[in-house]
This record gives sequence, C-alpha cells and structure tokens, in this order.
Amino acid sequence: MKTTLIRNVSVVNEDAIRLCDVLITGQTITRISEVGTAQTEADETIDATGKYLLPGLIDDQVHFREPGLTHKGDLYTESRAAVAGGITSYMEMPNTSPPATTIELLEQKYARAAEVSLANYSFFMGTSNDNLDELLKVDPKTVCGVKIFLGSSTGDMLVESCGILNMIFAQVKTLVALHCEVDPMIKSNLARYKAKYGDDVPVTAHHLIRDEAACYASSAAAVEMAKRHGTRLHILHISTAKELDLFRNDIPLKEKQITAEACTHHLWFTNDDYATKGNYIKWNPAVKTAADREAIRAAVNDDRIDVLATDHAPHTIEEKEQSYLNAPSGGPLVQHALVALLELHHQGVFTLEKIVRKSSHNVADMFAIDKRGFIREGYFADLVLVDLNDPWQVTKDNLLYKCGWSPFEGQVFTSKVMTTWVNGHKVYDNSHIIEGSLGSRLTFNR
Repeated sequence: MKTTLIRNVSVVNEDAIRLCDVLITGQTITRISEVGTAQTEADETIDATGKYLLPGLIDDQVHFREPGLTHKGDLYTESRAAVAGGITSYMEMPNTSPPATTIELLEQKYARAAEVSLANYSFFMGTSNDNLDELLKVDPKTVCGVKIFLGSSTGDMLVESCGILNMIFAQVKTLVALHCEVDPMIKSNLARYKAKYGDDVPVTAHHLIRDEAACYASSAAAVEMAKRHGTRLHILHISTAKELDLFRNDIPLKEKQITAEACTHHLWFTNDDYATKGNYIKWNPAVKTAADREAIRAAVNDDRIDVLATDHAPHTIEEKEQSYLNAPSGGPLVQHALVALLELHHQGVFTLEKIVRKSSHNVADMFAIDKRGFIREGYFADLVLVDLNDPWQVTKDNLLYKCGWSPFEGQVFTSKVMTTWVNGHKVYDNSHIIEGSLGSRLTFNR
C-alpha cells in the first residue's frame, strides 16, 4: 500500500490546532505524531510547513442533477468541483428526473456514483404523496436519510398533506431532512407582486415573496410535529433570524432530535446583492437581509446551527438569464464553500476550529458516518490541505462546474485549497484534478 507522510502541518481537529506529522497508509490515517517523531520514509513526503490540514468537508446537501438534468451538472463534473473545494463526501438530493422515490431508482443513483464520483457519496430517498411503503424500506445503515420538500423547488416533489406528513414523521425511522417553506403563503405573496409588476417582477422582491413568515411557519410546524412523534428531524438551509429560536444550544449534539443547517449563500450574501447579482443569487429559501445573515452567523457560533453545507444546485447561464419569474432557483457552490468560510475566518466571523466542527465533525456525528469527518488514526484519509495566505481570484477560467458560472466570479479569496485526498488517494493537487480513483459509498453506524 502506498504511504504518504505529511510533515510539519498544523492539524485543525477536534477543537484544537496542533503541529503534527500525519502518515497515510493506503486508505487510512495510520499515525498522527509530534513533528519529527514519525517514520522518515514514505512513498511520498510532503513538507506542509505553514499549511493547515483539515478533515475533508462532508456536504449534507447537494444537487448534482443526475439523472435527467445533466445539462446543468452530473455526478462526475460536480464531484470534481467538490474535491477541488475540499469537499470529500456529499449527500445528494432526490429531486432529479425521475425523482428518487423508490428503492430501485435510489440504487440506480448509487450505481452511477460508483462508476464516476471522485468524492464519497450518499443519496437521500425522496418523498411523494404516495410512497410511504418505499420510505419504510430505506436501510439506515446505507442511506443517509429521507428528504421532504415542504416548499416547491426544482422538480415536482412537494408534499402538502398534513395527514401524509404525520404518517412519515411517525413511521420513518431514519433521519428526515426538510426544505421548509409554506407554499400557499409564497403563492399569495407572488400574486401581489404580479398584480403590481405584471410579468416584470424584479428579482429584488425574491426575499419578500419567499419571506420570513413562509419560512418560519413551515419550520415551526415541522418542529412541533417532530416533537409530537419523536422524529429525528433535520431542517435544511435556515435563512431567517426568526427560525433560530426553534433550535437548542443547551444540550450536546448527540442528544438533539432536532438539528439545523446553514448554507454558504445565507452566510455570505444579503438582499442588497440582488441589485448586482440578480438571478445568480436566486435560491430557495431566499437570501434575506443583513440582519438575518448576522443572526445565522451568530447561531453557527453559539451552536443553534449544527452543520454547514452548500445546497449546491447548478443551472445553466441561459436558464439563469431569463426573467425573474422564469429563472430557476439555485447555484453552484461546492468549489468555493470552504474558501468562503476561510474568508469569513479572516474577517473574524468564525474560528478555524468552528469551521471544521460544523463542516466535518458534526456532520459525521449527526449522521453517524463510519470513520469519517475527523483526523484520527484508523479513520479514512479524507483530508484537505489549505494555505491560509495565498490569494487568488475566481474567474471563468478556473471554474470546474459544468454550468460554467459562479456567484463568486471576481471575488478574491485569501485562502487556497492546495491538496485533497479521498480515501487516501490524492484527487486534487496544485489546481489540477487527479483522475484514477473513485469515492466510496458512505455507511452509517445506526
């Protein structure tokens, strides 16, 4: 088995930063030692003086668009972008075409990922108004969870019946992840703006159409239902300050039955950015006010928000350049999520330890992922080496997304991803993708 020795590196792990030597043997981390005490011979030795080694990020919410929507992205192209951004594992959503609402369709996605994905992978089972029997077949040891859309988004997977939701919450035994917005409230808001603007509703109204009230009402109802049934509930992409009161920080993560996620765009952009970014920052739920953004950042730090993710959801430039009413919601983020978080570190928003805790450790703990998410001896070598002081600019020439654009174009980031390992294999190094190895299906200790 190949050995790789990473020497003199600052390891960010388990709420501490230590100067270490790290030895990888085959797929696993086999030794973490004080500098100069590790074996001196290896097939490859990397002098990482001045660099930081992080556990690879685990993104619990991506849309890689395969099958059926592969003009936007696919499991190969988007996993390449992910590892270039330091994301070594991802959990992909079911609103593809066809949607993954049966075990057979779900396993087809796993089979395809086994052929092409450079990163490790898992896939959520999708819900519909009539597939409870299929949901009950989900194996919690091999599938990350079940996804419910309570607000309409790409694809047609909206579940609106309270009776069906109650049955799902009561009977499904794995984690249930939710997109929370009240669709009738959104439609009512939209009707008012269409009455005012006709077909020329401005994108600057997006956060007022998909507003705080629609998000909070849905999240609050879901939390109440989960408490009633004892459901393991995870609410995705929190976008409002008001929703944060629904979540606890007075108990450890392992005791929480209800958890919450924040995404890159809600940590970075505000409604003021619609004027310059337009549909390129049109997401569901919407990017909202600066006050909402600051509250979400604070909740990451005080542990009401448990994990950080991307909600990577690419669309083509042509799709995004349509009018506001016709342009789809979502955007590509996996290549730039980590460097954006590191930029917020430079701004004093998050510590490095907090970024690692919320992007790797907590995701692994929350989903009970087997031997990933930490830099520990005996764990899989999913690692990312970063230089915190190597400024670079995002341009079309260095994008790896199939859709060919990024909301971060023109942004200068202070930090750079240098090298990424997946299962001990170097898959990205010095701005180049290294082909020849594939990720693995995530397994869960449930």
